[in-house]
Amino acid sequence: MVLMAVTVVFVVLILLSMPIVFSLGLSGLFGLWYGGYPMQQLSSALVSGSQSWVLLAIPAFVFAGGLMERCGMSHALVEFARALVGWVKGGLGMSVIVVAYFFSDICGSKMAEVSALGSSLMPPLTKAGYKKEDSASLIAAGTAMGMLVPPAIFMIVISQVTNTSAVTLFVAGFVPAAVIMVCLMVLVYFRARRYNWPVDSKPSFKRLGQAGMKAAVPMVVPVVILGGFVLGIITATEAGAVVAGYAILVAKLVYRNVSWREMARIAYDSAILTAAVVFLLAVASVFQYLMGVSGVPQMLAEVLKPLESHHWLFLVATALITMLFGMILEGLPAAVVLIPVVFPIAEQIGINPIHFNIVQTAAVGIGLFLPPMGVGLLMALKFADLTVGQHFRTYLPYIGALMFGLALIICIPEICLLLPRAAGLIR
Repeated sequence: MVLMAVTVVFVVLILLSMPIVFSLGLSGLFGLWYGGYPMQQLSSALVSGSQSWVLLAIPAFVFAGGLMERCGMSHALVEFARALVGWVKGGLGMSVIVVAYFFSDICGSKMAEVSALGSSLMPPLTKAGYKKEDSASLIAAGTAMGMLVPPAIFMIVISQVTNTSAVTLFVAGFVPAAVIMVCLMVLVYFRARRYNWPVDSKPSFKRLGQAGMKAAVPMVVPVVILGGFVLGIITATEAGAVVAGYAILVAKLVYRNVSWREMARIAYDSAILTAAVVFLLAVASVFQYLMGVSGVPQMLAEVLKPLESHHWLFLVATALITMLFGMILEGLPAAVVLIPVVFPIAEQIGINPIHFNIVQTAAVGIGLFLPPMGVGLLMALKFADLTVGQHFRTYLPYIGALMFGLALIICIPEICLLLPRAAGLIR
């Protein structure tokens, strides 16, 4: 009864266009009052939900991503991707997927990635004869895949709410993202042959070398992240600081196109976003408390009990629920409200925590770009000047490729566990 009342209040506040974080906070506060629970639970949750060293990595990664995007690193990565795969039929479309993989390493924010890829790649795609529907689909599907490539704010948050290692999640994300990338590239290859998409450029080692030299500056970031984690040199928080420091040096010594005033503005925006994330974690603790005292975990355990003997069925069911949450509530609210309730059940039936978290991360990434309400998809469609209805039919094969990649990750746990196991982060 309490949760039903809280849900109604939450939906009403959302319909009144109140930001999700405040809607969660106010509906949680109402739930404590309506259920007669101690109000000091609110202050306790606000403190406990925001006390974690790993959260310090969020402002550093967000700042570094914003600064690198402002420097124009996305353009260097676009040129490198086009030189790498542009000689294949439909190579420009493939380069969108490749650059989405690379750019996720330095960006950390899905909305910033959509913006950068949309502004950089939409004009050349249109000029090459790609339909606007396909251009938007390529950018949306590539960015959805990129959710798995660190540094991702979502990975930091999910590691906090499930009490797992952010470093292990970061390392685990590279191979699953590559698997989904290959699925999307195969789809692009067949669509290129069907719709006669042109070859972007002739093979050229000279162009590849020149583009590689320019792309080397941003490509240092994934090397630092993966190498530092595998070798055990740095933690997630320290990686954020290192990447942020590197971004400042590159901006001032290499690109020289960002003033100190602009840098301060990027730092301010990063602080605002971090405050919103931490506050979201804090108020979500109230929801977790209300769900616990209302018996939601036990109820879900009973509902999902028939799936316990088949781990893949359990993961499919939870992934579909997470996608729905990701489409409606965006990624982070889905993580802090739903996943803490389902995670203990997954642990109890023997699913590896890292495998579970990677599957949920992929599901949220896809959910953000699902029609009709995925906020990432709506942003991609803005660049293409399309409506959801105009775009939906063309987008279906791309959704199919994303789902097929997710199915592979679910059914073959080693895709997620290979790198962490090789690095000695898990047994």
